[in-house]
Amino acid sequence: MAVKMIDGAFFLSDADSMEEEADFNWEEYLEETGATAAPHTAFKHVDISLQSSFQPGMKLEVANKSSPDTYWVATIVTTCGQLLLLRFSGYGDDRKADFWCDVMTAELHPVGWCSQNNKTLQPPEAIKEKYSDWTDFLIQDLTGSRTAPANLLEGPLRGKNTVDLIVEGSVIEVRDLTDPSLYWAARVAQNVGGRLRLRHVGLQDDAHDTWLFYLDVRLRPLGWAQENRLSLEPPAELRGLKSALEWQEALEAARSEAQKNPLPLEVFKDHADLTKHSFRTGMKLEMVSPSEPFYICPVSVTQVYNEHYFQVTVDDLTPEATPLSLVCHSESPGILPVQWCLKNGIGLERPRGYLSQDFDWADYLKQSGTETAPDACFPDAWQSQGFAKDMWLEAVNPVRPTEVCVAQITQVRGRLLWLRLEGLPKSVPECIVDVESMDIFPVGWCETNAYLLTPPLKPVCQQQKKIAVVQPEKQLAPPQPVETIPLNLCEPIAMDTGSANGRYCCSRIYVNHRCFSGPYLNKGRIAELPQAVGPGKCTLVLKEVLSMLINAAYKPGRVLRELQDVEDQHWDCHEETLKAKYKGKTYRSSIRIVRLAEQIPDFCRKVCGKLQCCPNLFSPVQVTDQCPESCSMQTKTKYTYYYGKKKKLSKPFGGEESLEAKPTRRRKKRKAIFVQKKRRSSAVDYTPAGSPQDSDEDEDEDDLMLQSGSEEGTSSEPREDHTDTSSVEVANSRPRRAVTLRRATHTGVASSSREGPEKQVPPTQETGHVECSEAECQLVLERNPLEWSVEDVVTFITSTDCAALANIFQEQDIDGQALLLLTLPTVQECMELKLGPAIKLCHQIERVKVAFYAQYAN
Repeated sequence: MAVKMIDGAFFLSDADSMEEEADFNWEEYLEETGATAAPHTAFKHVDISLQSSFQPGMKLEVANKSSPDTYWVATIVTTCGQLLLLRFSGYGDDRKADFWCDVMTAELHPVGWCSQNNKTLQPPEAIKEKYSDWTDFLIQDLTGSRTAPANLLEGPLRGKNTVDLIVEGSVIEVRDLTDPSLYWAARVAQNVGGRLRLRHVGLQDDAHDTWLFYLDVRLRPLGWAQENRLSLEPPAELRGLKSALEWQEALEAARSEAQKNPLPLEVFKDHADLTKHSFRTGMKLEMVSPSEPFYICPVSVTQVYNEHYFQVTVDDLTPEATPLSLVCHSESPGILPVQWCLKNGIGLERPRGYLSQDFDWADYLKQSGTETAPDACFPDAWQSQGFAKDMWLEAVNPVRPTEVCVAQITQVRGRLLWLRLEGLPKSVPECIVDVESMDIFPVGWCETNAYLLTPPLKPVCQQQKKIAVVQPEKQLAPPQPVETIPLNLCEPIAMDTGSANGRYCCSRIYVNHRCFSGPYLNKGRIAELPQAVGPGKCTLVLKEVLSMLINAAYKPGRVLRELQDVEDQHWDCHEETLKAKYKGKTYRSSIRIVRLAEQIPDFCRKVCGKLQCCPNLFSPVQVTDQCPESCSMQTKTKYTYYYGKKKKLSKPFGGEESLEAKPTRRRKKRKAIFVQKKRRSSAVDYTPAGSPQDSDEDEDEDDLMLQSGSEEGTSSEPREDHTDTSSVEVANSRPRRAVTLRRATHTGVASSSREGPEKQVPPTQETGHVECSEAECQLVLERNPLEWSVEDVVTFITSTDCAALANIFQEQDIDGQALLLLTLPTVQECMELKLGPAIKLCHQIERVKVAFYAQYAN
C-alpha cells in the first residue's frame, strides 16, 4: 500500500482512493467527529431535481374501477416519486375519495385519449347524480387546465423524474461564458443526479468537457438560439480546433440525432426566469474571483448587453493586463456591493498593479472616477439558507470539476460559504461559494447517485479502527455478546445510474406537527422538528425521519423496539442501524427500511400504526390545514382502538397481588419504597411502569431500563381500546407478557378488588399502604368514567385539590378513558410535574379508578 507523510502524519496515497472511498461512511464519520450535516432543505437545486415530472393540477384520464371499460378525468393532487395522488373531477374539495396510483402500472392517459380511441368517459358512481350535465361540467373543468404530457404516460420516458429524462447523448445548447448572444450545441456525456458533463458538438475527447447542473441558466433546448435570433457558433477558444465546415457538419449531425430522440421540454420547466438588473457601465462592485474562487476582488461593469445580462471584468491595473471577463445577471452568485468585505471582516484582494499596500475604496473610486453599484442591485446579501459554521456537505473541487469532495463549512458570511475541501493531496485554499451555488450538495448525494466521493485523508493508524456497539444483552432475540465490528456498518447498494434518481430517491417526507402524536411521541418535541426531510435517497431520508422520531419519544428505547416489528414481505428493504440514547446509555438496533419510492407511503403508514399516532404524522403528503383523518377532532383513544394490541387488562389491586408473588429485583423495590415514603396515605399505583410482571425472567439491559418506570412513554394519550381499562403498566407491556400477567392474576383479581387487598397476599408495605388509604379514596360516581368527555375530566379535577392542574387536562385533551390509564411515571413524564404534585394528582386519579372498579367494572 502506498503511503505518504503530510504534516508529520502518514496518509494513504491516491492509489488507494478507491479502497478508501469504499470504507468511508458519512454516518460513522459524523458520529465519530461529533459534526453536523448541512440540512437537505438548504440545497434548493437538489430538492427541485428530485421532484416528479408531473405537477399538481395536471389533468389526465384514468380507468374507472367501479365501471369496467370506462374512464374519467382526474387531477393530480400531489406526487411522490412515481406515485401520484389523484382526485376524480367532480369531487371538488372532498378528499375522501383521493387515491394513489403508480405511473408505471396504472392505466393513465392524457386528456383526449378517450375520444381518440372511442372509449367511454363516465363519472364514478358515488358522484354520478351530482351534476345533470357532465359534458358542460367537463368543459368548464378543463378550460385553462394543463394535461399531463403523453410521453410521460407511455413509452420509454414513462414515469421518469425530470432529471432522468436527460439521457446520455441528449443534445442541448450552452451559452458562452463571455457573450450572452452566443450559443453552441453540446452532448450530454454523463448525468449524475442532474449534474451534467457536457461535450461540445464536434469534439471527441473529454479535454474540454464542461460540468453544469441542469437548472443552470446557461442551458437551453436545441433550437432556442435560432428561435431567438442568436448566434450559434463554437466558443472562441475552441474554433481553431476545426474548420468552419467541420463545425457545421458536426452541428447538422447532432440536430439529426436530436430529432430522432428529442429532449423533452419538461426538462426546462424549473428554470428560473431572470429578473431585470440595474447595473450601468463603469460601476464598481466586489466579486468572488471567477477564475480562482478562493478570494474576493474588485470588479467593474464593462458592458451592459440588455436588461438581463451585463459583463464584469476583474480590475487589473498592470500595463500587460489580459482582461478576465464574465457574463452576469442580477442573480449571479458571488457578486457583492462595495464595502461588503469590510463590513464582514473579510480581506479584499487588491487589484493587480495597485501601488498602495492598503486598499481603500474611497481613494480607489476617486482615482478611477467611477461610482459604486447601489445595494439595490444585488440579491439578498444576508440569506444564509440554514447553513452554519462547522456543518458538512459535498462540494465540487473548483480546480478539478470532475471531483466531488467531502467539505466542511469554516465560516458563513451573508450569502457566502467558506469551504475546506478534504482529501486533496495538495493544500488547496478554502474555496468560496454562494449559498445557492449548484456545485454544493447534501451529505450522501454522491452515494445516492453512484458517484465517487473524495473522502478525508485518513491516517494509516486508523485504517483498522473498530468500534464497539453497545446493545442490550437480550432484545426479544437469542443472547448476543457485545462484539466489535468494522467501522463501515453500511453495505454498498448496487445501483445503476439510470434508476438512482428515480425509484431509489424520494422528494420529501413531511412532519405534520398538527396531527395526533400518539402515546409514544412527545407533542412538544414533535413541534420542534423540521417541517420536512429530504429530498434524497429513500433509505437516508427515512433513516433521518426515524431517528428524529426516536429522539422525540418519551422513551426512545421503546420506540426503537416498536420499529423492529415494522416490516412487510413485499417490501424491498435495506437494514439500517438506528440508536436510542437514554440516561447516558446507547441502544442500537437494526431496522428494515424500504428502498423504493413507491413503498414509502405504505411504510410511513405502518410505522405510524405501530406508534399508534395519526397515519399522516409523517408522510409524503403535507397536511397544510386539516388532516384528512380529522385526528384533531378525535378522542385520544381513537388510534389505539385501531392499532392497539387490544389486550384484556387486569385490575390494579390484583396486579399488585400478583407482583408480590414474584421475586423482584432490589433496584425496583427500592424505587417503590422510596415513592411510598413520600406519601403513604395515597392510593396511587406506585408499581413502576412495566415492573416485575414485565420481566418474564429475561431482564435484559433494555428491559431493566423499562422496568424502572422509564421506558413506558404513554403520555396522556391511552393506547388500548375502551373495552377494558386499567393501569398502563399492563397496557404497555408486550403481548406475551400481558398473557403471563393474566394467567398469574386470573384467580385472584375479582375477589381481591372486592374483598380487600390483604386477601391471599402476605403483609407488605404495598398492601398495608392500600389498607390505610382505602377509606380516604372512596368516591361515588354518577356516570361511568369511560364515557367522560374532556370537559367532564376538567370539571372533576377542578373539584379536587388539584384544580390548578385542570388546564393541563384541557390542553392535552384527556378524556375519561385516558384518565383511567394515567400512572405516576406517566404523569411525571407527560405533564412535566415534580414528584409532590404528581403524587397528589395521581391520588385523585386513583380514587376514580377505585370507584370505577367498584361501580362499573362488573
